[in-house]
Amino acid sequence: MLRRLLPDRFTCALLGTVLLASLLPCRGAVAQVFGVLTDAAIALLFFLHGAKLSRQAVLAGLTNWRLHLTVLASTFLLFPLLGFLLKPVLSPLVTPDLYLGVLFLCTLPSTVQSSIAFTSMARGNVSAAVCAASASSLLGIFVTPLLVGLLLEAHGRGGMSWDAVGGIVLQLLVPFVAGQVAQRWIGDWVQRHRPLLGVVDQGSILLVVYSAFSAAVLEGLWKQTPLPVLLGLFVVNAVLLALGLLATTYGSRALGFDKEDEITIVFCGSKKSLASGVPMAKVLFAGHPLGLIVLPIMLFHQIQLMTCAVLARRYARRAMTKPGAASLGKAAKASE
Repeated sequence: MLRRLLPDRFTCALLGTVLLASLLPCRGAVAQVFGVLTDAAIALLFFLHGAKLSRQAVLAGLTNWRLHLTVLASTFLLFPLLGFLLKPVLSPLVTPDLYLGVLFLCTLPSTVQSSIAFTSMARGNVSAAVCAASASSLLGIFVTPLLVGLLLEAHGRGGMSWDAVGGIVLQLLVPFVAGQVAQRWIGDWVQRHRPLLGVVDQGSILLVVYSAFSAAVLEGLWKQTPLPVLLGLFVVNAVLLALGLLATTYGSRALGFDKEDEITIVFCGSKKSLASGVPMAKVLFAGHPLGLIVLPIMLFHQIQLMTCAVLARRYARRAMTKPGAASLGKAAKASE
């Protein structure tokens, strides 16, 4: 349990990247080179995601439409409403730019890999999780920019331009579609080299974080974000995640879902994607202090991983303590 609560390697890499950007921020021509590398890495990432994602698995899960609508409602309706309605209570804990990042966080799609992994660990409906998380990620390419525009107007920051939406489609959707087209030729190779996708996934995020925090440090990020503000941001993220988990848990029960579907709704409907959020922020918030926009997503990412790890183990223990679970386990082993 203690190991689950400790930061993983990627979180340590994120912290190291922030430290590097704080001590040695890139600027001038070097910053331009990092910008080009970042764009290329993000395009490659979504191309590989397109080549990896099985269309058969997605189509197989589409029949459970009530579950998918519930996940999408939690992701794209519940969280934006929470961020907007709780603004008078939560925004005094942080700066206006940080709360803008919190509002952006609320509009993001669900994660894919970790949502599926936690659903599997908790003995939930894995095939539905594959479909729900994938649908959320794809719809987020269109829905997130529109929600950001609405929230920005309500936040007094102006609307979102169609150029930004076009930039998201060009940078994320086009490579993904190209990967789907190329799947028949390279899909098996990508599946055999799954660690490569993880390297590109994490590498692209680290590049964006380094570029974003370099620019933010040069603009005085840490002078604007003292320790009390960082603690306030932790509280804001923890409150949003707790409300999301409570709503998905008790909402799925009220709607009559069984335990396996409840697990899927909880883990797919309460999580937010760092992998999608960081590239989107780069396009949608050009001209804003990007480091402050990305910081809430990075912190929420670690909080959700630690919380969901504990929650998944609790669900798994409940499944094993059900009457007949032990005999079913023995029968399964005997049939192997």
